[in-house]
Amino acid sequence: MRYIRYAFLGVLAVVLISMALANRELVILKLLPAPLDELVGINYAMTLPMFVVIFAAIASGLLIGFCWEWMREHKHRSGKSFAERELDSIKREMRRLKGRQSGDKDEVLALLDEAG
Repeated sequence: MRYIRYAFLGVLAVVLISMALANRELVILKLLPAPLDELVGINYAMTLPMFVVIFAAIASGLLIGFCWEWMREHKHRSGKSFAERELDSIKREMRRLKGRQSGDKDEVLALLDEAG
């Protein structure tokens, strides 16, 4: 399985490097379109190689997706946490009640009852 993972990473590296070499042309990224740029007065532009723009778009898409999933699963994580706290509370209550019930028994017998 390790070799399959290394082969996949190698193929991925070759694809990404070849894509980067094929897209070395410089592109101009502008913050706003030209008419809106003149209206607002913000004329921010930057020149980058195309592969940097592509890789940044992929990375930002992954980051947004991970954050979206983390927020979406929040209710499941909080529900699990609540259920675990409630289970611990019930277990403590059960041990307390068993201890009260077996108060007149021998300690060894009480431990055996609790384990069983």
